[in-house]
Amino acid sequence: MTEADFGAVPPGVGAIVVGSFPLSSGQWIPPHSHTQHQLAWTRHGVLGVAVEDTYWVLPPTRALWLPAGIVHRTGANRDAVLRCLYIEPDQCGLDWTEPTPVGVNGLLAHLIDHLSRHDLADDVRLRAEAVVLDLLHPLPTMPIDVPRPVDGRVCAVADALLADPADPRSLEAHARAVGVSRRTLTRLFVHDTGMSFDRWRTHMRLRAALPLLAEGQSVSRVARSVGYATSSAFLAAFRRTVGTSPRRYLSGDSVFEESDTGR
Repeated sequence: MTEADFGAVPPGVGAIVVGSFPLSSGQWIPPHSHTQHQLAWTRHGVLGVAVEDTYWVLPPTRALWLPAGIVHRTGANRDAVLRCLYIEPDQCGLDWTEPTPVGVNGLLAHLIDHLSRHDLADDVRLRAEAVVLDLLHPLPTMPIDVPRPVDGRVCAVADALLADPADPRSLEAHARAVGVSRRTLTRLFVHDTGMSFDRWRTHMRLRAALPLLAEGQSVSRVARSVGYATSSAFLAAFRRTVGTSPRRYLSGDSVFEESDTGR
């Protein structure tokens, strides 16, 4: 599919139009933007949305608000149908200027399906649109940034870790593999990504873990698959980085754990 296939908003009545786009496992829509605000969601499967180096994982319990003009990529970790609400900015009371995750409960999910119908009277559609906007409440969960390095040596290390998040090698071992000193690789990582090697690897592992958790795999299995020896170590890293537990993140619960966020 081409970028144009996803960039055009279907015609409709009112401020909100619903678009549906089947995505197969591993398929990514090329970078694009819209003149309308967009709410990206799926009823089944797991979506990923990337804005530059920031990445959100979207199970059916959460959606992502994308302000008009934001360039983004959207993909599916498993077969899914991307359901998008396109909202005309001049008819929308929300003033969110940054990508914002929102929780999706049963009522909002049914309203999205309801608005996808083409036989709604104008007054019925407008009432439903007003309720949808009332139901959009931001979740404070932090996205997981995994900046892409530029230097070829750092890229080689990043690619190895992305291919195998459980790679147990130390920074020193990775440095030897790309022919530089530990000190040089440390400096290059910070220069290229703004993060230390350890922090970048943590973010990368957590990002790799989220789609697996969203699919229903056990925490212990996911922890091992991304390089953590124990579930408790994985959960501690997740809370410290994301600000809440995986269960709360994936359920759309906006309650944060203050002891884990440093507040």
